[in-house]
Amino acid sequence: MAIRKAGVSLFAVFVLIFMQSLAYSQDGAEDVQSEIETLKKQVAQLQQAIAQLQSQLSDSTRSTAKSETEKELEAELARELAQGAAPAQQPQQKTQAPAGISQQTLSARRKFFQNMNPNISVIGTILGAASSLDALDRNVDLAFQEGEFSFQAAVDPYAKADVFISFGKEVEAPLVPEPDTSEPMGPSGLEPEIEEAYVTLLSLPFSTQLKAGKFRSRFGKINETHPHAYNFINTPLMYTNFLGADGLNDEGISINWLLPNAAFFQELTFQVTSGPLESSGFARAEDNHLLYLGHLRNLFDLNENTTLELGFTGLVGPNNSEGQTTKIFASDLTVKWKPLRFNRYKSIEWMSEFLVSKHDGVERDVTSIGLYSFLRYQVAKRWFLGAKYDYSEFPEFSDLHHQAFSGIVQFFTTEFQKFELEYRYNQGDFFSDFSDIKMRAVFVIGSHGAHQY
Repeated sequence: MAIRKAGVSLFAVFVLIFMQSLAYSQDGAEDVQSEIETLKKQVAQLQQAIAQLQSQLSDSTRSTAKSETEKELEAELARELAQGAAPAQQPQQKTQAPAGISQQTLSARRKFFQNMNPNISVIGTILGAASSLDALDRNVDLAFQEGEFSFQAAVDPYAKADVFISFGKEVEAPLVPEPDTSEPMGPSGLEPEIEEAYVTLLSLPFSTQLKAGKFRSRFGKINETHPHAYNFINTPLMYTNFLGADGLNDEGISINWLLPNAAFFQELTFQVTSGPLESSGFARAEDNHLLYLGHLRNLFDLNENTTLELGFTGLVGPNNSEGQTTKIFASDLTVKWKPLRFNRYKSIEWMSEFLVSKHDGVERDVTSIGLYSFLRYQVAKRWFLGAKYDYSEFPEFSDLHHQAFSGIVQFFTTEFQKFELEYRYNQGDFFSDFSDIKMRAVFVIGSHGAHQY
C-alpha cells in the first residue's frame, strides 16, 4: 500500500511540473530550450526513481512469496512430526509389465508362482570320530555322515506337506550283548532314503490335526527331532537299545488333539503304524499286528523365564512273527531357563527321560529299563557346555547294561552352522571300558522349518 501511494505522488508531481512548464512557455521562446532540457533531466530522474520502486516492489513480492512457502513447509513438517512420519523405504525397481497386463496383475502372478514352489533346504553333517574300542574296523574315521534335503509347503489352506530325503551312512546299534559278527560294526556307504514324507490336515474339528505317511513317532522328548538337531552327538543309549539306531520311524497315521485346558498347554497324540523294519525291541509282523502309541504332553510356564514340560508315552507292538509283544512306558521331563534380559547370552536346559520295557519272549519274559539325563549351560552368546549320563539295559537282557558319561562343547557361528565336540567314557558288564571322542559340523542352506520347542 505504501509503494502504491509513493507511485501516485510521483505521478502527481510529474503532472504539476508538466503544467507549470506549459505556463512558463508563454514567457518567451528563449526559455523553451532551457525548459526542455530541465524537463528531460527531471523525466530521467523520475524514470530512475520509478525503476528503483519497481525493483523494490519485485524484491518485496519475492520475499513475501518465499516467506509464505517457508510457512507452508514448516506447517507441513509440523504435521508430519505430529503424526509420526513413516520410515523411508528404499526405492524398488519395478519390472515393466507387458502390453495389456497391469503391474498389479504381473505382481500377483509372480507371487502366485513363488508360492507354488516349496521351501527347500539342504542340511549337511560332517563327522569325525576316534575310539579305543577294538571291535571297530576303523578306530579313527572322518566322513560326510548325512545330507538331508527337505521340501515343505502348504498344499492348500487346510493342509501342508513335508518331505525329507536323506543320503546317510547307516550305523548299527552300538554294542549289543549278542552282536551279529557277519556284519561289520561301523558306518556303511551313503544310501538314499525317504526319511519322512507325510501330509498334515490342519483344521479338523475339536482342535485336532491328522498326519498320514512316513514320520518319526511321538515317543518321548527327542524321537521326533532329527539327529542333526540334537544338542549332543551320541544318541541316548535307551533309544538305540530299545528302539533302534535311527529311533522309531514308521508308516501310519497320527492324530493330535489340543486339549481344552485353560490352565496350561496340554496335547494328546495317538498313532497307529505298521511297525519298524529295523528295531531292537519291535518287529513288523506279517499279520495284522500293528504298533500303537499314545503320548500326553504337558507344558507349564513356571515364571517369565522358566518353562517345565512333562510327557508320558505308552507303546505296544509285536517283537517277532509269532505274536509276542513288547510294551514300553516312558516319561520325560524338561526344564528350560532363559532370562528375558539376557536371553541371547544365558540359558540352562535340563532334560531327562526314563522307560520301562516288558518284552514277551518265546522262552521267558524280560523287564528292563533305560534312562538318560542331559544338562546344558550357555556360557556366552555362541558357546554352550553340556554333560550327559546314560544307562540302558536291553529288551531281551535285563541282567546286562551299558552306561556312559559324556561331556559336550558346542559353538554356534549362526543359526545356520554349528560345531560340536563330545567325549564319552563307556562302562558295561559285557565289554571292557573304552572311550570315544566325536567332532561334528552341521550346516544349513535354504529355508528350513523350526524344530519343536
